[in-house]
Order: sequence, then C-alpha cells, then structure tokens
Amino acid sequence: MAKFDDVYYDLWENTEFVAITTKGEDGPHVVGNWGDYVRKLGLRDETIVMPAGSYHQTEKNLSQDNRVTLLIASRQVHGSRTPGQGCEITGTGEVVTSGAIADEVKENFPWARGALVVQVEKVTTQL
Repeated sequence: MAKFDDVYYDLWENTEFVAITTKGEDGPHVVGNWGDYVRKLGLRDETIVMPAGSYHQTEKNLSQDNRVTLLIASRQVHGSRTPGQGCEITGTGEVVTSGAIADEVKENFPWARGALVVQVEKVTTQL
C-alpha cells in the first residue's frame, strides 16, 4: 500500500505534464499525458486513471511487463531545498479499452480509445 502525503496531492493539483515510462524490448519507452486530464478524472485511492489516445507501444510493453513509472513535478509546489517539487510514482499498469472505466474516459475525452490505469505501489518525493 502506497503512502500518500500532502505533497503528493499538491503536485497533482499543480502538475502540467505526466511522464510515463514502461519497459520495452529495446529499453525504456516514454510517453506523456496532461495533468489536467488526470485531475478531470480524479484521483481514486491508489489508482490513477488517464486517457489513452494511441499508447499502442505502452500497451504492448505493459502486456509483457506491467511495471510503470510516472514522474510529475511543479515549480508551484515548494521543494525541500529549492522552488519546485517532483514525485516519482511506481506501480503496475494496463490499458483498458472496454468496461466502466474506459466508458467514463471516452465520455470525457471522445478522442481516447480507452484508459491507462495505474495501481500505485510506491511514491517517492524528488527535489
């Protein structure tokens, strides 16, 4: 069970961009998403849901190794030493293209083919 603190929630309220990393046959694969997309769908306990447009390589990677790392950051959240704070979020993920979560995402983001659903296991503050 991941431990969430106020910094984690402050970062989600202020982050603009989410970097998403999975492991593929050729090494790391990085894609992104917008922070306001996650905010629109809401944080759900230990689950993060975001719209998946293409994400075909991400989906392939997760089917072979479901580990995923997210990185969020904001200069609006004060860090321990400098302006700005970041957070590394690790867990497992899958691209879901049918069912209630996918339907909710498609309703909010008609261009999405489904949802990237991440089960959070660990949160590490950066900066």
